[in-house]
Amino acid sequence: MSNAEQQPGVDDYAALAAVGPYGVRPGHALITMVEPHPGHEYAYNRWYEDDHYYAGAMAMPWMYAGRRWVATRDLQELRYPEKSAVAQPVTAGCYLSTYWVTEGRYGEHMKWTVGINKRLNRDARVYRDRTHVFTAFQDHEATVYRDGAAGPRDFHALDHPYAGLVLEVVDADRPGGRAELLEWLRSRALPRRLAGSPAAMVTVFRPTPLPGDRMTYVKQVEGVDTRLTLLWFLEADPRTCWDGLFRGLDTEVAEAGVGRVELVAPFVPTVPGTDRYVDQLR
Repeated sequence: MSNAEQQPGVDDYAALAAVGPYGVRPGHALITMVEPHPGHEYAYNRWYEDDHYYAGAMAMPWMYAGRRWVATRDLQELRYPEKSAVAQPVTAGCYLSTYWVTEGRYGEHMKWTVGINKRLNRDARVYRDRTHVFTAFQDHEATVYRDGAAGPRDFHALDHPYAGLVLEVVDADRPGGRAELLEWLRSRALPRRLAGSPAAMVTVFRPTPLPGDRMTYVKQVEGVDTRLTLLWFLEADPRTCWDGLFRGLDTEVAEAGVGRVELVAPFVPTVPGTDRYVDQLR
């Protein structure tokens, strides 16, 4: 008998695969924005891309799609508002990773992710010289498409070769106001902005609390009762459409009386297997 066959629980894989949801809808997401410490940019990028992206994320059950993004210094300087409840300073967090988790499988995935990250820590496979600026598991609330039924769906979004992504974080202006904020975004604000723009879709999520046995270097999620996280998937470099599409999102939300924008941050995709853009972060 092989070592694998002797491991406890191996036979349970067949039973687990036979029950529960197994659709393709991104019911949940991990969205994590991280700042490598100065002088550690290259080492962090190689660790995350060569090891952690796979061993700490994509190899886990029910996490079925992922993509990494980067903000060079000129992209960081486009961010607003200057006083952000998410990033202090607002330029913090030059790498963003986004992952989809199968709808209905959040609990199972979290059990595995806590366990594997404890193991990675014990095995010295966690890079310490970094700061989690904005890391949260999130539940999917809505996807708004520019072209209706035409084009890629949200479950394709992390595999489709989009040229850019904009992370937007919005807080409802009062307790219990998130439903109103979501409805305003879904039915009015987002369709209006998307029409004729280089943005193909916007996915909208709400954060969920991290488990109590999370890694100590990841802070507990804020705004779980008021916050929405938006991912804008772009067919063009965000610099080419910034003024026309993304300027004034904070003013629009404030004037509607539904909340406040806490972060608007553009990114471009990393190029796997390379250190492209690492020398442009500072």
